[in-house]
Amino acid sequence: MATLRLGDIAPDFEAETTLGKIHFHEWLGDSWGVLFSHPADFTPVCTTELGTVANYSKEFEKRGTKVIALSVDGLASHLEWIKDINKTQHTTVNFPIIADEDKRVATLYDMIHPNANDHFTVRSVFIIAPDKKIKLMLTYPASTGRNFDEILRVIDSLQLTSEYSVATPANWKDGDDVVISTSVPDSEISKKFPKGYQQIKPYLRMTPQPNK
Repeated sequence: MATLRLGDIAPDFEAETTLGKIHFHEWLGDSWGVLFSHPADFTPVCTTELGTVANYSKEFEKRGTKVIALSVDGLASHLEWIKDINKTQHTTVNFPIIADEDKRVATLYDMIHPNANDHFTVRSVFIIAPDKKIKLMLTYPASTGRNFDEILRVIDSLQLTSEYSVATPANWKDGDDVVISTSVPDSEISKKFPKGYQQIKPYLRMTPQPNK
């Protein structure tokens, strides 16, 4: 299996989920997508993660982003686990969880790292653009829960930089100033960025976020 890299087309697949059978690319449609894996059902950190994603559902919707989870447990196990998630995290899980008992999807996305665990998936995150290309890959160990505020922040950055000739600096948050791409010559800045800009260095030019 070839190693997935940024810019690759996210592998397509069909799978059973807690919300019925899906064809992944068709399910994504024209949306952005987040695919994230979990070591196992009925585990404490995973329970908090899925509860957090459910509680953030409006934030993902606001960004036109669909979320889908995966573990190598079966559908019946997922459905029982959701009851625990809803009760303990005070939420309603309204996104699909893939049942990947044969590890087919986990293998497609290289989610099983044998030196960490030869059976369970690591905490993988893939952000996928509407053109089905992978825009971000993150891998967390089983012991560390993910920061979904950071995942939302990255989606904001990806969506902004896909529309404008900008990049986002360190610790950027939605609404902060952004970096003008080095491909934009000084002579074109006033036309592209009418809010003005600050030249700190010839290669470092800041401007207010253009879509705010």
